[in-house]
Amino acid sequence: MGSSRCCAASRDSNQELPSQCIVKGEQSSPYEGMIKLPGGTFLMGTNSNEGFPDDGEGPVREVKVEPFWIDETTVTNRDFAEFIRATGYKTEAEQFGWSFVFYLFLPEEILTKNPPSPDETPWWKGIEGATWNHPEGPQSDISNRMDHPVVHVSWNDAVAYCKWAGKRLPTEAEWEYAARGGLEQKKFPWGNELTPEGEHRCNIWQGTFPETNTKGDGFAGTAPVKTFPPNNFDLYEVSGNVWEWCQDWFSSNYPLIRISDNPKGPARGNAKVIRGGSYLCHKSYCNRYRVAARTANTPDSSTGNMGFRCVKDV
Repeated sequence: MGSSRCCAASRDSNQELPSQCIVKGEQSSPYEGMIKLPGGTFLMGTNSNEGFPDDGEGPVREVKVEPFWIDETTVTNRDFAEFIRATGYKTEAEQFGWSFVFYLFLPEEILTKNPPSPDETPWWKGIEGATWNHPEGPQSDISNRMDHPVVHVSWNDAVAYCKWAGKRLPTEAEWEYAARGGLEQKKFPWGNELTPEGEHRCNIWQGTFPETNTKGDGFAGTAPVKTFPPNNFDLYEVSGNVWEWCQDWFSSNYPLIRISDNPKGPARGNAKVIRGGSYLCHKSYCNRYRVAARTANTPDSSTGNMGFRCVKDV
């Protein structure tokens, strides 16, 4: 999946976790906090060479999606806490007993114990007790981060939430159509300049990865939702902040399959698509905050920079 995996540390486990019964939630309005998009035909992907060859960003192809509703923001800690209260659901990070945390967020006493890291991405640390409500481990909490995106949720966790909410994950085509906001073949959701007139439009790494983050955009980790201006479809933070799970299985060859109407990805695979980039992305190493960029992770993996938003059929 490319020469850089900085943003997608994967859980290497064959452990089978118990299934959980989730009761569908009831909401005062099933469309609260959602935007209705008209659908239509758009140009998906890119022919540029800015990405990683194995990511399969191109070629550009004409794709049609039907109308759908989409969350204006990623699911927040407040949203996810409501789901947990209603269902008693246990995330996969809780069941496995650990999740991946970026090393600069950990206190020295934990780092001196040398927690395990993936070989390719030593900045990720497998931390016991890291969960959606304890993002850096048991010593942390989310009391002052309720309006931040929920993290440490696997693809399976995201699907469980969507089912409870009467929604689903977006297909990759729906996600890119929404993220582009009606702009044709632009690099970012707002245009081709990363910081137009010097204004930061997304939460990504500022400085030298992975040693120094100057927080030029105001944040080292997640930012509250609705921090940066929305795109033309009124969707917030579709670039940077946290990666967003999509419905599709990942394949670097998938764009070559000529399916132009409502594509739903390959029939099978080993990893699920994630889109949008995160606060760890930087042009020197992982410039996947571009709207056409894509990568993937295994469905049971969880990290401190992966979240999701939901969609609903019209």
